Amino acid sequence: VKNAPGIMEYADRYGIIVVSPDGNYNSWYFDSLLIPESKYETYISKELVEWIDSHYKTIANRDGRAITGLSMGGHGSLYLAFKHQDVYATVGSMSGGVDIRPFPNNWDISKYLGSFSENPERWNNHSVINLTHLLTPESLDIIIECGTADFFYDVNVRLHEKLLYNNIPHTFTSSPGGHTWDFWKNSIKYQMELFNTHFESINK
Repeated sequence: VKNAPGIMEYADRYGIIVVSPDGNYNSWYFDSLLIPESKYETYISKELVEWIDSHYKTIANRDGRAITGLSMGGHGSLYLAFKHQDVYATVGSMSGGVDIRPFPNNWDISKYLGSFSENPERWNNHSVINLTHLLTPESLDIIIECGTADFFYDVNVRLHEKLLYNNIPHTFTSSPGGHTWDFWKNSIKYQMELFNTHFESINK
């Protein structure tokens, strides 16, 4: 919130509860096959959702939930939403690492999945770009944003093209910018507007 204080304003304007869990710097939001205590898919999509619904006045079903994130969190939001469409109805990603395979030596991913060279199937199964088969048209409201100078730009374009090929409706936005808070502060404004449009549509 300190890097994007506008989130508080958007939450007030749209009447949205914003939950910002600690995803650990390198968890990538999946349940690790190698580290038993690293179960971020279970934590975010089951335990946290159940806790929030039991402690706050929420719309306690998928239509009342959106998920988004940036960088690793952008991968995480799409990964969790694609796999748990019963939990989330709308999803965003900002500068997401939507294909982890081009980065086998980065961000300690191998610590959670094993090395890419020895475990390519694991890496394939944990890359968002390989989960598009889980989607059907209109199954999720999807917005993906990435700056043209971002090191994740190419993988985001490939995801966008794959979604187009599979006839999955989505919004894809690219504009000048890098892997920076200046880009993300602008992105979150539009993502919150999209989420609010969805929430308003189910409340009519």
